[in-house]
Amino acid sequence: MMFRQAKANFPSSSTFLLLLLSLHPSLPTGAPRHPHIPSLVPHATLFLSSPRFSARPQLDFTTYCNSSCYQQGELPPSRESLSEMLAYETLYADGRRTLTTVDLEEEGEGTAAQIPPTRGRPVPAPHRRRKRQIYGADGRFNIRGNNFLLDYPFSTAVRISTGCTGVLVSESHVLTAAHCVHDGKDYVKGARKLRVGFLVPPSNATRTRRPSSSARPVKTAAVRWVRVKRTRVPKGWIQGPQEISMDFDYSLLELRWPHKQPYMRLSVAPSAKDLAGKRIHFSGFDSDRPGELVYRFCPVEDESNDLIYQHCDARPGASGSGVYGRVWDPVAERWERKVIGVFSGHQWLEVNGENHDFNVAVRLTPLKFAQICYWVRGNHVDCQQD
Repeated sequence: MMFRQAKANFPSSSTFLLLLLSLHPSLPTGAPRHPHIPSLVPHATLFLSSPRFSARPQLDFTTYCNSSCYQQGELPPSRESLSEMLAYETLYADGRRTLTTVDLEEEGEGTAAQIPPTRGRPVPAPHRRRKRQIYGADGRFNIRGNNFLLDYPFSTAVRISTGCTGVLVSESHVLTAAHCVHDGKDYVKGARKLRVGFLVPPSNATRTRRPSSSARPVKTAAVRWVRVKRTRVPKGWIQGPQEISMDFDYSLLELRWPHKQPYMRLSVAPSAKDLAGKRIHFSGFDSDRPGELVYRFCPVEDESNDLIYQHCDARPGASGSGVYGRVWDPVAERWERKVIGVFSGHQWLEVNGENHDFNVAVRLTPLKFAQICYWVRGNHVDCQQD
């Protein structure tokens, strides 16, 4: 798809980013309610047969949602259903695979009763439509120069060897989209020897973008690849292609060795009105800009319990990017950037005969936060607060 560049409407990328990063959001008008974090306790671990690694990465992931799917008045899932969806598979570097079942904590109201209604489960698009992942003028920015590229928050973005993006969420863990490693039925071929790529300062070698004598040489950051020793995917994703839902499109990768770069903390996704400027941000390795880290931000257009609907410009390759917002920290009394979701892909909505389309991110609900936190820390007791 052809699209217009937005550079003519903005100052230089470096100047604009300096202005953007220096902005101080106003104080919140009301204290956001601190969410209750349920406990997910592992129940049993079963050994499974080794995967076939026969799937192909779905870098252009799109779903379709009709009126019945979009309605918000449905009852929340039962505790049994939630326990089944929050069970998870672990894939080890040597090809072994296990399934871990979980129990949800018991409380007076019940964990399931505290979950607000969702819009339901989107279904795969019945026919191919032209994907509209760029909305109007292209609002993405290439991040260049060590003063930006290798500094926080852009340094938390990493490449996934299957063609996606991920975000550093601890010294040893990367959060990405499940469809980057699993198609809902089997692991992708590249998951057998999955690697994570860290940007490092460019060497003396330069690369010219255009074969023109007047073209200015551009130094691009090199990539240092690290092997993944463990991959975790929720059972809510592994239900076969006919049941694929963006709701559980997330996966956690554990690196073979810890890294030394800054990482971004996780948070339960607040309501859009509790985000600074009601905006989200993410950086990824979009396929139409090879070798470049691309940053974008935009307001939240709509939200459900499990998904964030927005029109942030994105292309394949950005899947798995860590979606973050500035969240008010009442203890530190300041706004902090925290990962509140994972960029999944594109969704067509058909409501009352009208077609709508959005780019979609998976929200970190209290249950998903509890699950990912347990994967990172290995102890549910340490995950009672985000």
